Amino acid sequence: MKRAKILLADDHRIVAEGLRGLLEPEFELVGIVEDGRAMLEAVDKHKPDVVVADVSMPLLNGIDAVRLLKKKNKNIAVVFLTMHLDVAYAASALEVGASGYVLKHSAPSELVTAIKSALKGRTYITPLLAGELIQYHKKKPQSEEGEIARLTSRQREVLQLLAEGHSVKEIAAILQISTRTVEFHKYSMMEALGLKSSAELVRFAVKHGIITE
Repeated sequence: MKRAKILLADDHRIVAEGLRGLLEPEFELVGIVEDGRAMLEAVDKHKPDVVVADVSMPLLNGIDAVRLLKKKNKNIAVVFLTMHLDVAYAASALEVGASGYVLKHSAPSELVTAIKSALKGRTYITPLLAGELIQYHKKKPQSEEGEIARLTSRQREVLQLLAEGHSVKEIAAILQISTRTVEFHKYSMMEALGLKSSAELVRFAVKHGIITE
């Protein structure tokens, strides 16, 4: 029987190598990458059945990477494996089309269960958050969703790179756009969000989970 192909995206190499031993007996592990941009490139190259991704990754976080992934590859399932117990991250994961949300300190068998559920077209949320997630959706303030919704996908990419400390020139090279375009996105975001400095942009990125402190 043909084994399902799994791509692993996690910037903690020790964690990723540990997961190799867990996954390889049941699945074909086609690659391990360490940031969101490398994840998107690896998906195009390897065509996995399931991507196991962390939420917090450099260059492009897991949530935004999956948002871009789903625009091109709706049939590829995604399971998030993360240390974030905050229900807001789980809600964001489902909103961008993830099929699973598992915590790193959960039993290893839970990840395998989530992957198998994803392969069957089902959704798996760690029991530690499932009940809380229902309550979160009932109480979620619409104003917070509106703030982040003002930004385009490209602006979110620029915002994360700015918040990580990359210069305008570095961001232009990473995104393969001009420095003028980077500056345009930066000041467009500041105007749209009512922010007055790069420091306020960084605080906004942390508050909304685009990067973690």
